[in-house]
Amino acid sequence: HHAKTNDVFNSYVREGYLDGHRIDFVSGRVAFDLEWNSKDQTYDRDLYAFSAFHEAGAIDVGVILTRGSSLDNKFFKSLGKVLDKDGEKEGTAEVYKKFGASTTWMGKLLYRLDAGRNGGCPVLAFGITPKCVIDP
Repeated sequence: HHAKTNDVFNSYVREGYLDGHRIDFVSGRVAFDLEWNSKDQTYDRDLYAFSAFHEAGAIDVGVILTRGSSLDNKFFKSLGKVLDKDGEKEGTAEVYKKFGASTTWMGKLLYRLDAGRNGGCPVLAFGITPKCVIDP
């Protein structure tokens, strides 16, 4: 007959630790966020969430897909005017006015990655180029 041992284990669970963090898509141990023409501060939220999920052991890597540096005002000005709701006639507004320097694009993301705002979480960043959005 073996004597009973009274091992004591201490644990503390941080309830709701990941509740306030939103990521567009998580598959396995990869988190994915798409940022297209959002306010550039959303990168801070994304990178903080990646960091928190990584620190909690829930993901291994974060992936962000965003507007590449070559999708700039020069490119958008070349597109002319927006189309009407039916997509048949030109509207009055210029396309480039919908895409400003303060919206999400690779330059705004790289600045934050260089500053280490992703914490210890590795981040793979993809930038959409003009070749992805126009017919050759």
